[in-house]
Amino acid sequence: MSTLLDTIFSPADLKKIDPSQLPQLCKELRDFIIVTSANNPGHLGASLGTVELAVALHYVFDAPKDKIVWDVGHQAYAHKILTGRKDRFKDNRKYKGISGFPNIEESEYDAFGTGHSSTSISAVLGMAISAAMQGKNERNHIAVIGDGSIGGGMAFEAMNHAGTTDANMLIVLNDNKIAIDKNVGAVSENLLAITSSAGYNRFKNRLWNFLTSNSNKANAFTRFFSATGNVIKGLILSGSNIFQSLGFRYFGPSDGHDVVRLVQIFNSLKNIKGPKILHLITIKGKGMSVAEDNQITYHAPGKYNPDTGEIIEISHEGEPPKYQDVFGATLLELAQLNEKIVAITPAMLTGSSLNMMKEVFPKRVFDVGIAEQHAVTFAAGFAIEGMIPFCNIYSSFLQRGYDQLIHDVALQKLPVIFAVDRGGLVGEDGATHHGIFDLAYLNAVPNMIVASPINEIEFRNMLYTAYLNRKNPFAIRYPRGKGVIANWQIPFHTLEIGKAEVINHGSQIAVLSIGPLGNHVQKAIQNLHKEGVFPAHVNMRFLKPLDELLLKEIAQQYPTLLTVEDGTEKGGLFSTVAEFLEKNLLKNNLHNISIPDQFIEHGDLLNLYHQVGFDVKSIEDKIKNYNICSVISGRL
Repeated sequence: MSTLLDTIFSPADLKKIDPSQLPQLCKELRDFIIVTSANNPGHLGASLGTVELAVALHYVFDAPKDKIVWDVGHQAYAHKILTGRKDRFKDNRKYKGISGFPNIEESEYDAFGTGHSSTSISAVLGMAISAAMQGKNERNHIAVIGDGSIGGGMAFEAMNHAGTTDANMLIVLNDNKIAIDKNVGAVSENLLAITSSAGYNRFKNRLWNFLTSNSNKANAFTRFFSATGNVIKGLILSGSNIFQSLGFRYFGPSDGHDVVRLVQIFNSLKNIKGPKILHLITIKGKGMSVAEDNQITYHAPGKYNPDTGEIIEISHEGEPPKYQDVFGATLLELAQLNEKIVAITPAMLTGSSLNMMKEVFPKRVFDVGIAEQHAVTFAAGFAIEGMIPFCNIYSSFLQRGYDQLIHDVALQKLPVIFAVDRGGLVGEDGATHHGIFDLAYLNAVPNMIVASPINEIEFRNMLYTAYLNRKNPFAIRYPRGKGVIANWQIPFHTLEIGKAEVINHGSQIAVLSIGPLGNHVQKAIQNLHKEGVFPAHVNMRFLKPLDELLLKEIAQQYPTLLTVEDGTEKGGLFSTVAEFLEKNLLKNNLHNISIPDQFIEHGDLLNLYHQVGFDVKSIEDKIKNYNICSVISGRL
């Protein structure tokens, strides 16, 4: 049976629908997202909450001429489906499929590539001012940003600038009271005060009923008062002045799920020039009751039953734990040993498993919201007062706090412990979330200790070693997902900082690995033993300080060296070993397996690992080839 959604191939088709049909289209669109995402997991909750918003935006505005930027992009599924990607949505986030985030190379309707939070307002402001400079004054510029992202420092910097301009831009604040974990901070509290003010909402409803003669239909009077509503709100509700004081005309709060009303509002706002903000109240997971009731779980729930919403559980009994759970459980153990230990995370409490410590020591765990720069310097403040801060930040997000890491931590030699989560390739989230630069950017900073464990036991011991270290900042980067050892909770053991471990001795070729890819190296070596090839294997453990004494011995013993790392080839282990060999006038044949100098697309790890040569078979083949070359070279 044909549906309204079946007739939509672009926003031009959407505009042919009568406004009275839009609620039905929204229902079909929401059902399509629920059914398609059930077997192809993605960011479900946020996108269910913005169906009406996406429909109304594309119904009123003229994209791609008008520029619509979706902050982060978690909430952009309806946007993608309405802009010609419905048939490809089944491959959302899959290898060679469409991206889970807006991507300018994927569609002209994706006005700006997103994936990290709080960037949309800056981008839209730049577009708006640029358009005005080029005489494109008829163009509209819209930033859709959530109440979690708008608390990010970059968003405030952009609003502080935008409010001093006459830029033709609209910020749509998608207020659902939750990001991934519950929102924190004064901004969230302010938005709650605005939306829950009984006096303001009572006045608003009475005025609306009076102006429409209780018909609830918009007319010239309601449009006038909507356009000047910020003045009324300023008199009645001082809380809304957080935006007015920044120079924005504030409209709302309004129901973000009333698509017909949204169309009316957008038609009015597109004729009002200058910076303005529309505050919409939405429900994360809207239309799927179990997702509405469990918003954290259904942010990205994995596979589920599309009829009931029940998550399809897969038994993991006897399997190795996730590295995140090893971190959470180990940190709780350490926190029980020393009351000076505190934990800090920028809005990743559950994802980093810090909820384990939060349940036991709620006053010693700090979720600072989407504010990586603040998180780093906040941790520095703890360290300078003699506390022991563990700052847990995803690798790709720590990039956002790099200046603070250098200036506020490393320069002052403050012993902040950085738990750098999601190091290496992360899979379906793609280029914006792969943690492939951390080894290089951390390696460049003086006073830093940079380490990466091969397995859960070594990770546990690195955390313990970092806890005992009180002299330098200490970064431990580890991957997303499961490890390799089921029984990992053994007594702590202190590691010697800067000391590598020889796992295998061999002949001709030595493999130098850092991090969990060392397990793939071990499997490859086991296979090669059956063919009479016996490579040596060194688990480097520490990129900085480098075990130069052992490395020199290895270089003198083995003519060929192969570095293996799940980071970029520039600036990481390969570059560091090359510099060491050059400095010490050593003439080894040096090869590497690492991330090439390019951004890696999204997809499952199996395909991505094969693409860059991280799978066991690829490592095995390269060792074999380099070993043969080494033998031939030695004979010559």
